[in-house]
Amino acid sequence: MKAGLRQSMAWLHTWTGLLFGWLLFAMFLTGTAAFFNDEITRWMQPEIEGEADPVESAIGAATYLQEKAPNSPFWFITPTSERQAVTTVFWRPAPGEEGGRRGRSATLDGQGAEVDLRDTRGGNFLYRFHFDLHYMPVIWARYLVGVAAMFMLIAILSGVVTHKKIFADFFMLRFGKGQRSWLDAHNVTAVMALPFHLMITYTGLVTLATLYMPWAIAANYTDSGTYFEALFPQDTVEATGIAAPLTPLRPVVEDALAYWPDGHLGTVQVSNPGDTAARIMVFRSPGDTVGTRAERLVFDGVTGALLSTPPERGTARETESVMVGLHAGRFAGPALRWLYFLSGVGGTIMVGSGLVLWTVKRRQKLADPDRPHFGFLFVERLNVAAVAGLPAAVAGYFIANRLLPLDLEARAEWEIHCLFILWGASLVWAIARPVKRAWVEMLAAGAFLYAAVPLVNAMTTSRHLVASLAKGDWVFAGFDLSMLFFATLIGFTAYRLAVHKPKERPRRARGARPAEAMS
Repeated sequence: MKAGLRQSMAWLHTWTGLLFGWLLFAMFLTGTAAFFNDEITRWMQPEIEGEADPVESAIGAATYLQEKAPNSPFWFITPTSERQAVTTVFWRPAPGEEGGRRGRSATLDGQGAEVDLRDTRGGNFLYRFHFDLHYMPVIWARYLVGVAAMFMLIAILSGVVTHKKIFADFFMLRFGKGQRSWLDAHNVTAVMALPFHLMITYTGLVTLATLYMPWAIAANYTDSGTYFEALFPQDTVEATGIAAPLTPLRPVVEDALAYWPDGHLGTVQVSNPGDTAARIMVFRSPGDTVGTRAERLVFDGVTGALLSTPPERGTARETESVMVGLHAGRFAGPALRWLYFLSGVGGTIMVGSGLVLWTVKRRQKLADPDRPHFGFLFVERLNVAAVAGLPAAVAGYFIANRLLPLDLEARAEWEIHCLFILWGASLVWAIARPVKRAWVEMLAAGAFLYAAVPLVNAMTTSRHLVASLAKGDWVFAGFDLSMLFFATLIGFTAYRLAVHKPKERPRRARGARPAEAMS
């Protein structure tokens, strides 16, 4: 602190931003895409068209399960919604049946008929990657992500202290000015959505607070399982072994929606179907409220009588629910979801421009800028692979969804492998090429890949951009238009970088002080 508060905060901002900057860029990029998780999945499964009523799809799913898994002890139904065109069902096989402890699942249309869809993780992979990463144990990934999020929070707060003119600089975005332009881009994207950046970082930490700070649970409960059972009671009962027909699902769902006049149907869970101890749990859609812990009603599975209503929530539980809900943004309608998305794009640019700014500022201070030391080269090449390579790899993920054979074994995993193969190739390219050429070529490749997504879609499906616009299919049309927008944005960035000519600066003698070098 001898250098003063602002100088100390500047040091803290610089190094906390750099050490985890590449991981934070990946987290911001994939987390931002996850705000349209369901829409991305719909685009990556073009076999399903049209909309379906959630109530009818839940009833159709129950009929399917009665035929497919009548002896199962547990059913889980996720019906269609305004954002999801298919119904997914999960059931636990009865003892001795196939499926094991992991259970079995199926994808159904709005009438409860099983549909044959291409195997893909869709937008859910991008959502899970932003906090679970990939190719590593989940528990270690979440610890790593938590440390990165904490560094991000420190970088944001120290950045506010460091940049005393940050709000004035917001109105001074200048292009073609080298370091000044990178700093302007960093400041503008930081200020435009500063409350969002603080909220999304802090609530991300709160989401996994019990993992990062488990001591209160350890001090009050024998194990974490006991804690979660107390926090989220299941209201299940043991099967009696006495057969009894399951009550029709329609009146149960209608009663639940009547209890929530302005609500929408979420998931439906059935325990002990076909037994006198059957229970039906109907959950309200998490998109109805900011809090992500959806309310539920419990019905008798034989008589259909309402057994219990949502209990009163304590202040701590309600606060946690709202924090998680704010982070996930599932409550957001189309306009607010786009605002979340654009704020996330700003955050991604903020992190990426900060990484680039680190190298731009330090290159000027090198004794010989044409022969930088290994540490500088390491950061410079990783910047190319992270900031230019990862977006291109995500576009490759979408293209792989269309080009990989539909009958390919482990097809969903190969889509993901394609993303990481392209990302790894971008690092090899960044190492092999001069740094400026690597930036231009990698950005140009990203622009080409994003522009290719709608073209490949048009060549492999009937749901191309013109057809989607004619039908009013805004999920497919919006996806293709977004790809073209990002192709234009990345292509423009590559062009500006290619034509930019930095000003000649006098070379400082090796080991000389600034005053001596200029004399």
